[in-house]
Amino acid sequence: MTQTAHSTSTPVKQMLSEQVYARLRDAIMSGKHAPGEALKPQDLAKEHGVSLAVVREALVRVVGDGLADRLPNRGFAVPAVCDRRWQEIAEARRTVEPAVLRMSVERGDLDWEARVRAAHHRLVRTPPYTAEEDTHYSHAWAEAHRIFHRALLEGCGNPVLLETFDRMWTASELARRWSAHRNPGRDGAEEHRRLEEAALARDADTAAALLARHLTTTAAGLSGDREPA
Repeated sequence: MTQTAHSTSTPVKQMLSEQVYARLRDAIMSGKHAPGEALKPQDLAKEHGVSLAVVREALVRVVGDGLADRLPNRGFAVPAVCDRRWQEIAEARRTVEPAVLRMSVERGDLDWEARVRAAHHRLVRTPPYTAEEDTHYSHAWAEAHRIFHRALLEGCGNPVLLETFDRMWTASELARRWSAHRNPGRDGAEEHRRLEEAALARDADTAAALLARHLTTTAAGLSGDREPA
């Protein structure tokens, strides 16, 4: 009887953990939990009506996404706003993503080309801002943006590299969400168009260089810097 109870409780715990993880992730990304704010397991367990074990499991996953830090002897917290942190993420992306894009351009098949074209079309047709989300990019645009950048890399055929991209992207999106900076002089749509064009032309050198510059410009914007001419 004990074994039966245990076997049925495990799937329930996993389901609850998945639900709490999704809610925590959304809450952090939407700014409900401020930068540097402590994520107290006891409070979260009470808020979500679940056990501490379920909350801790969800928090570990959020840490893995780069949306929370696990602090020695101090529990969990939302990452603090720190230009150095975001510049480190940007450096990692500039190192990894152009190399993966090069592989993708060299290995991608016809289906990959179709996915890139479709993802770019969706991005172009999705408004970046809405009346409800005036300060930041809209959720719909942010998702279309992610899908386009991931589609560019999917031709590499390496799931480990794509998982690395997913983690870095999530961490970058958190920085983007907290940044109210806008750069009216930047033509992001043109940058994306040129990326698509170079990738589908199978010009790996140009595509990699364009992506590196694209990521550098984004990082400068997030920290409020001005990119040198």
